[in-house]
Amino acid sequence: MTCTPRYISAGVLGLLAGLMIPAISESIMTDVQSYRKVENIAYREGPELEDYARERCRLDIYFPEGAADFATVVWFHGGGMTAGEKYVPGELMNQGIAVVAAEYRLSPHVNAPAYIEDAAAAVAWVFKNIEQYGGSTQRVFVAGASAGGYLATMVGLDNQYLAAHGMDANRIAGLISLSGQAITHFTVRAERGISGTQPMVDELAPLFHVRGDAPPLLLVTGDRDLELFGRYEENAYFQRMMKVVGHADNELHELKGRDHGGVEAPAHSLLLEFLKRINKTISTAGETK
Repeated sequence: MTCTPRYISAGVLGLLAGLMIPAISESIMTDVQSYRKVENIAYREGPELEDYARERCRLDIYFPEGAADFATVVWFHGGGMTAGEKYVPGELMNQGIAVVAAEYRLSPHVNAPAYIEDAAAAVAWVFKNIEQYGGSTQRVFVAGASAGGYLATMVGLDNQYLAAHGMDANRIAGLISLSGQAITHFTVRAERGISGTQPMVDELAPLFHVRGDAPPLLLVTGDRDLELFGRYEENAYFQRMMKVVGHADNELHELKGRDHGGVEAPAHSLLLEFLKRINKTISTAGETK
């Protein structure tokens, strides 16, 4: 499935928020009675870790108790790679899915690609451990907002980061970037003394790693006239190049009337719709084996 960019008004977003999420919740998982949250689990360990890594390389897992084979969203917070803390988005609670919210080391304490390596370690932890909570390793999605969206797409497109953990990035069920950078992130450029208004695409850009066999991809940005710099345009080019290399399942949504900070909350209904569709595809594929 290949989708062209969609333009969504603020009024339609309100309707989506009110109507779409409950229907998706029912479709993804029914009869969930309660949810549990386990906090501050270390996803990187070892005597070689410095104190800062021990502090930041932790995650929370929020999951439906007593359920089985549910989907999991690994969620990376925003903050420009210089700020931010882990949190479970409220719009993703009580939806029949697990959410793993991960922190990662920040610049200037570390430089790239350290925070990408942390994100990959968190994703690898989920694949290795989610079954003990009842989740399915076939339904692990990787997502984030702003800097978190950048991390999600870097981990999912550049195979080397998960390969370091003996894993294939194509095991990810889907990638979701909410207003994330597709070019080399501005903090990476700042670490190199390059201006935030000087575009660059190198090995630390998701755009550098476009490939036709990548997991399904959902891109959401704010209004092109209200977003940071050229955030919509770089995501539009990202989607276009994914199509050019033969990637068959990608979506791009522009939320009209929304600036960068206003994207995340309404975009979660699109995220849940994406999960519902991919989850159904996975279930159908399993039934036909």
